[in-house]
Amino acid sequence: MLEHRPGQLVDIMGMEGLLWAAALLLVALGLAGLVLPALPGIPLLFLGLVAAAWAEGFAHVGAGTIAVLALLALLAWGADFAAVAFGARRFGATPRAAWGAAAGMLVGLFFGLPGILLGPFLGAMLGELLGNRSLRQAGLASLGATLGLAFGAAVKMALAFVMLGIFLVARFSSGNGA
Repeated sequence: MLEHRPGQLVDIMGMEGLLWAAALLLVALGLAGLVLPALPGIPLLFLGLVAAAWAEGFAHVGAGTIAVLALLALLAWGADFAAVAFGARRFGATPRAAWGAAAGMLVGLFFGLPGILLGPFLGAMLGELLGNRSLRQAGLASLGATLGLAFGAAVKMALAFVMLGIFLVARFSSGNGA
């Protein structure tokens, strides 16, 4: 029978192995979070890339690359919120529409692709109707909020793949990534 002692997993896998396992898990969760609003996709992806760089002692992906990835992560996070706000405001939505769209997206997850597509629209409409807006105003506001969510998700996804690309180029190029 094997005797268990504190730190035994680190001894068996090594710190590098644990960091690689964490990196892979975080990157996978981050990519899933790009389409599942319950997961913070961009922060998880960024943490996964940092863990992967750390696993190799930042030998290939250095501080400069990590700084660029951090800036892109902040840009993606900000673009997501800005796109929803812009889309909603452009079509005359109140904050209730944005909150309703976000809630509708979460509820829509339980209904598959139709729920993901219709949830934000219906949630925004319900938010506006609860605020005593007319059906026409609620419809326009929900369209704007939904378009904003879709545009924000597209920008976030594009920036996430740019982050992955920068990481991979830094990792497999001949430079040291600093």
